[in-house]
Amino acid sequence: MIAEAIALGEAARGSTAPNPNVGCIVVADGVIVGRGATAPGGRPHAEAVALAEAGDKARGATLYVTLEPCAHLSERGPACVDLIVSSGIARVVASLEDPDLRTAGRGFGRLREAGIHVSVGEGAVDARASMAGYLTRLRLGRPRVTLKLALSIDGKIALPSGESKWITGEDARAHVHLERAHSDMILVGRGTYLADRPSLDVRLPGLEERSPRRALLTGGDAVEGWEILRSPQDVFRLHDVNDLLVEGGSATATAFLAADLVDRILIYRAPIIVGEGKSSFGYVGLDAIADAHGRWEPRDGRTLGIDRLEVYERVAEEEG
Repeated sequence: MIAEAIALGEAARGSTAPNPNVGCIVVADGVIVGRGATAPGGRPHAEAVALAEAGDKARGATLYVTLEPCAHLSERGPACVDLIVSSGIARVVASLEDPDLRTAGRGFGRLREAGIHVSVGEGAVDARASMAGYLTRLRLGRPRVTLKLALSIDGKIALPSGESKWITGEDARAHVHLERAHSDMILVGRGTYLADRPSLDVRLPGLEERSPRRALLTGGDAVEGWEILRSPQDVFRLHDVNDLLVEGGSATATAFLAADLVDRILIYRAPIIVGEGKSSFGYVGLDAIADAHGRWEPRDGRTLGIDRLEVYERVAEEEG
């Protein structure tokens, strides 16, 4: 049942910031009677949506949720623990405790005080992966940064002329659009903007309205319709962004890597050899090969049409 809740939350990723993308279901007598995910903009919360759908069937039922129900008052809506208590829910199964200090443990405590049985930890690994942007922002004070690159077999992102359309095929490009839909903001460098004038929108049927905010990494003038970051360190100003997708180009990718501000790398590798061309990265601050090891670990790999997707994540400090 918790897997269903996680899937609902994952579908909402990229539309709920600064709130987490929570999923929730209500189950009565083995039947799902209510489903919910955090709504676009962060309200209503997943629990409120699921309980409203369940109605009177929530009494005596079990509520499965990916994150601890909020316990703090807000002008935008009631605390979810109050909704749960008043609904007559008998049991709550949650994946994670909310690191937000306004709730952190208080939500579970209030539910238990009301006589509701609470268990925590079911589906924690998958829930943590789905809400990684929110959890990263609360832990580090910045969004989770994903760096996307489309490369040839020999690691080139473009011909010497700068031509890069299209290195990868349609399936890989569709997957990029799905990643865009799951991001709150997408960023490119000034060079990419001037060369390609990218729209950076989502062009998947049914997801066109999920196009993220657009940002430029530039020391130059502002551009209408684009938010400006003067340096990678400006990500610490993005308090309403959970997931930031960095799409290019080489100088921008190098700047974020050199600043040690990349959490996840998506490499879409095409079965082509470019030879002489533009490399994916410049100098990222390493002076010895030994220093490059132990920083990244592969997390996923799959075939997308003729191309190959490789997913790498930063090695946690305690593992490095």
